[in-house]
Amino acid sequence: MQVPAMPSNEALRIETLRELLILDTPLEARFDNLTIAAAAFFRVKIAVVSLLDSHRQWFKSSCGLNAKETHRDISFCGHAILHNEVFVIEDALQDVRFFDNPLVTGEPQIRFYAGAPLIASNGMNLGTLCLIDPYPRKLQDFEIEMLVDMAKLVEQELERPMARAVVA
Repeated sequence: MQVPAMPSNEALRIETLRELLILDTPLEARFDNLTIAAAAFFRVKIAVVSLLDSHRQWFKSSCGLNAKETHRDISFCGHAILHNEVFVIEDALQDVRFFDNPLVTGEPQIRFYAGAPLIASNGMNLGTLCLIDPYPRKLQDFEIEMLVDMAKLVEQELERPMARAVVA
């Protein structure tokens, strides 16, 4: 298993994430509606809004997954935030970075992963809107575009708590 590298701007990225005051908040329909829609549109078992803190990936919303967080060192999203484009693993069993990952060899038996980075207004990659399925697959170009568009909706929602805190 390959542990994801840390972004070069990790301190600022973590500071930005914490300033949003979103970590460890209760479930919210505004995020749940987006993961439900993503799972249905892409016909995947799992869709997640995942945010990467210092040592964990925390799930603000998930459709098809009961976990609330996992260790960052086994996260696919830890790899995805290193890129500004959609990060796709068509078959995790065939990828040297993931074939022995406990999320592949055990539950939820990830084979397919696609994560669109959630980029804050200051350019920091905070997490992903990700799609997960227990079967290998490919995304078509229009699906990648749709995932990016849906991630932009999540980004807008992530910025809302900060705006409310400034107004209050």
